Amino acid sequence: MFTAKGLFAQIPCPNREKCLIPRCMFSHDDRSKQLIADATATSNVSRMIDTDDGEQNGQRKRQKIGGQEESPLPKTGAPSTSIQKPTTTQKPEVVKVPSASIAKRPSALQRDISPPPLRRKSQNGTSAVAKPSGAAPATPQAKKPAPVKTPLKSEPLNPRARRTAPAVHNVRLKLLQALYDQYKRLNTELAKDANDAEEELVLSEQGVITRALNAEESACEQASIYSNVIKNKIMTYKRMTVAQWKEERAKEVAKEKAVEAAAISDTPTAKPTEPPKPIETGLSTEQEISILPRLYTPIDDLAKHGYVTTIPTPQEIETAKNGIEASKGWEVCDRCKSRFQVFPGRREEDGALASGGQCTYHFGKPYWKDRSTLDPKAKREKKWRCCEQNLGDSPGCTTAEHHVFKVTEVKRLAAVLNFEKTPENNDASLDRPVCIDGEMGYTVHGLELIRLTATTWPRGEELLDVLVRPVGEILDLNSRYSGIWPKDITSATPHLSTTVPPPPTSPQNIYIVPSPTHARALLFSLITPRTPIIGHGLENDLNATRFIHPTIIDTALLFPHKAGLPYRNGLKMLVHTHLGRHIQVVKEGTVTGHDSREDANAAGWLVRWEVGRVWERLRREGWVVRGGGVVGPRGEMIVDKMAGGEKEVVVGVGSKRGREEMEEGS
Repeated sequence: MFTAKGLFAQIPCPNREKCLIPRCMFSHDDRSKQLIADATATSNVSRMIDTDDGEQNGQRKRQKIGGQEESPLPKTGAPSTSIQKPTTTQKPEVVKVPSASIAKRPSALQRDISPPPLRRKSQNGTSAVAKPSGAAPATPQAKKPAPVKTPLKSEPLNPRARRTAPAVHNVRLKLLQALYDQYKRLNTELAKDANDAEEELVLSEQGVITRALNAEESACEQASIYSNVIKNKIMTYKRMTVAQWKEERAKEVAKEKAVEAAAISDTPTAKPTEPPKPIETGLSTEQEISILPRLYTPIDDLAKHGYVTTIPTPQEIETAKNGIEASKGWEVCDRCKSRFQVFPGRREEDGALASGGQCTYHFGKPYWKDRSTLDPKAKREKKWRCCEQNLGDSPGCTTAEHHVFKVTEVKRLAAVLNFEKTPENNDASLDRPVCIDGEMGYTVHGLELIRLTATTWPRGEELLDVLVRPVGEILDLNSRYSGIWPKDITSATPHLSTTVPPPPTSPQNIYIVPSPTHARALLFSLITPRTPIIGHGLENDLNATRFIHPTIIDTALLFPHKAGLPYRNGLKMLVHTHLGRHIQVVKEGTVTGHDSREDANAAGWLVRWEVGRVWERLRREGWVVRGGGVVGPRGEMIVDKMAGGEKEVVVGVGSKRGREEMEEGS
């Protein structure tokens, strides 16, 4: 064959469409145009795909499949489809693209390719890799699970081992079995008739055994009268009805729930490292006093928690005296729980004030020690905070000369000294709240007042601070907590006048008054029924002083315990938590006891801090400062009901009308 050299390229092929020669030397114009159009369309489609990917994920190179580039020329004669290429200024251009070429395009080139991570500047100026938008969201932290109640330990009905047993094993076992039988009987009868609400009162089999073991072990604490204690308990439950058992179980369940609520309390116990927080309300003293009525403590429904609202009648007092005479002075020790006899006026034959000899006790409270991290399965031990001894190891770590007791029954308190209501006093300041605190000691009549302190609020200036000679003979001054020592009583200067003595310049120069009645009269000279009395656990101070006051602010109720009454937060903890301050501290390793002036002012600090919080809420509601008080958005003001506010209605800023005038005007 010879080389054509393109000499026949312009001459049409004689066979035209029927020509089958791959490289015919003649011209085939129609087929050339078709090949050029197909190649152009394929190039446009590839460019559109690359442009779309570049707009979304950034510019990138076209990938190679199997190390070879895709051929831009499709097979001839394949059917074609129409694709529109949009433009911004012109109409879409319609080009013909062979459908076969699109169908044969590898799937790897058609699906989206994950973009590379974008680098963004972080807040500290360094570049950080940002997660793509399609990344899985962060898993939220799981909530802390609620504490699970520990199941009862499986124990047999066998007396628990003790270092010093109060009786031989056979005797203890027989008494334990008899007590268990009574528990079992009552629990079975309760289970028969229990509804859904009473199901929680029914004990399990192990619960009955554990209850019997606990009761028997508790009786072992009184080794000298162990047999009598456990036998009395057996007879008590033998005579008990199902209704009484149900009531007792309801109280126990309520107490368990309260203890659990207290255990999960988030009250901080660690000492704050920052300096004490300043108490700033943004108000003047007069304006702070105007907000106090919002913090008054209603005591009408608190009689069961120790507050006295009515004066005992002479008949009630006579009944109490008859009961005291019939008991012949037998009481239960408030410390070691032993029974002893007290002799008001001293016993004739030897001059003793109480029987039973010395009192050995633990002054600290028991607590559960945390499990060791080295042995998590070890049994938790209950210890005394005062000496870290295990419960049951010793009768006590402290010894006192006498056993002591306290009285909480109102008519018995009135049998020693009756209550009085705060009288009207025209000489007292009407706009001066007073903080009070009393210290008590043990006498032959129970706990009695031995010191009374009153200070102004909010300045904390001392109004009254005197020692008090109690009615009965002193058994124990309770110096660890009262802060009053025997030398303070013996060296104090007597004060017999009805006028308030000047504040003591030092603890050694304090005055002592002859009786609680005298101390109460001095306090009455400083207050009126409308004077706000501020304190912590005020029912103790009011009952010790024997007076009933209608206007009080008790910080124990102003800052309630999470478990509710009768549980209360301590003054030391509240001051520590909210104010970052420390009171009742041990000075130079010596226990000096509480300072009643410090405790009275500490309650005032808490009230002032709460006034600041109340004012913040009022200000957000639209209240503003005006003159010596605060005014609401509609002109309303805080009315002191104890000052006669219940007879007045606020109708505008500074204008008041009585209810009778309003009724007449209507």
